[in-house]
Amino acid sequence: MGEYVMVEGLRTYCEVRGEGEPVVLLHGGGVTADSWYAQIPALAEHFRVHAPERRGHGRTPDVEGPVTTDLMAGDTIALLETLATGPVHLVGWSAGATVALRLALRRPDLVRKLVLISAGVSRDGATEADAAILGDTARLEAMFRPQYEPLSPDGPGHFPVVFAKWLTMWREEPDIGLAALTALEMPVLVLQGDDDGVRVSHGAAMAAAIPNAQFAVLPGTSHTAPLEKPHLVNRILLDFLADHQAPKLMPLGALDRTPPVPPAARAAG
Repeated sequence: MGEYVMVEGLRTYCEVRGEGEPVVLLHGGGVTADSWYAQIPALAEHFRVHAPERRGHGRTPDVEGPVTTDLMAGDTIALLETLATGPVHLVGWSAGATVALRLALRRPDLVRKLVLISAGVSRDGATEADAAILGDTARLEAMFRPQYEPLSPDGPGHFPVVFAKWLTMWREEPDIGLAALTALEMPVLVLQGDDDGVRVSHGAAMAAAIPNAQFAVLPGTSHTAPLEKPHLVNRILLDFLADHQAPKLMPLGALDRTPPVPPAARAAG
């Protein structure tokens, strides 16, 4: 069921389904809440699911000026406060995961558990293929224009405006860095495909930097794992978001949480 919520003057579209503790799904850049079509029904059997569309995406209008994930994190904070959800389970995918991460760093009181799907924290964490596709504007336009034009309240002619904003954001972000992750105190799941746009070593470094993190690499999947293997993704999400998880019987430290030694310190030693 879709509904609109006025959030500080922005008419924000949101899919809402189910009952129970709130789960908020943040879609990737350039797409819509419809990208969660395989997750919403499964999660809604256990939770109250909210899947909002951010400014300039889907059925939510654009706002004049540039766009950043930090700005959209602010929009999402305002949405949660408007809906009076209290702390939520926050699940972000791609650029939506960057928005979720920024929200969790700014307002940890609003986040019970955090899931980051297919997202890094710096551009050097991206694969060569990911960097290359950001230079292929024609391919990106062909991917996102058909999703934008039928739904946008700003009309099909506004696509070049939002597309230019997205390109700038995608090419300049993420720029959070690993050090910021040590401030996350809630349970966090870092999840990605084994053929994703984020290097597996970078995803592992993210999970290692977070005090209470789990790390999952999904075999045979890419940047769109929730679409490619939805049953596997849903099972992992439901397990992580559950109140009870099976205890670890033999933890042996596969995620090395030893702080890295700065290059200058290594040289001095």
